[in-house]
Amino acid sequence: MSLGQRVFVDNGDMRTGTDGPTSDNELVARNVRRYRMERAMSLGDLARRSGLSKQTLSKIEQGIGNPTVETLSQLGTALDVSTRRLLTEWGTPVYVQRGADSIWTDHDGRVERMLDDTYGSGHVRTLVLRLERAAEEPRIIEPHPLGTLHHVYVITGKMRTGPLDDSVELAAGDFARFPGDVAHRHVCLSERAVAHVVTTIPQIRQFGSPVQDAPGSSPGTAASNS
Repeated sequence: MSLGQRVFVDNGDMRTGTDGPTSDNELVARNVRRYRMERAMSLGDLARRSGLSKQTLSKIEQGIGNPTVETLSQLGTALDVSTRRLLTEWGTPVYVQRGADSIWTDHDGRVERMLDDTYGSGHVRTLVLRLERAAEEPRIIEPHPLGTLHHVYVITGKMRTGPLDDSVELAAGDFARFPGDVAHRHVCLSERAVAHVVTTIPQIRQFGSPVQDAPGSSPGTAASNS
């Protein structure tokens, strides 16, 4: 099977390439499974939407199938993603952009710094987070719905944020994106810290079974605790 160039996303920089440790079949397998699970779809759900058999889909997700361009198109339509997305290699789940590495671009007098550019639609929540240094370890924030992402830009101070096993230290001007569908926390490392936090939750209730809200939260407010 020749699927052309694969796309690699590493530290937010999208580039194309034909070499890499992952075969096309393995790449497609991982992405089909990822997008299907994000949408809370069973193999049967995907089979009905795509017109492909469960046996064919099972082989594709195991990396032993041999999907044609037409098959990828059917999968993309069923999963509501472009074929290109099925051929996209993602980097680490935590992405950091340091203030010292920021790039400002002038757009007809409007100067912008792009922090992140993610694919998808759904519920978007934006807030300003104020933290103070505490003697006790801050509480753990329970996972939000599947596919949730947190985008954190530090305005003042220093903080540690991210998944419990993959958190990062950020200073003023730094930006990080990390999965919000795993346990995480925000820890103030200076006397005070202020950050701009955007939370995105994929609009996936239209697929398969409803996504459960995070434990202890009310319906529709799963992302209210950052």
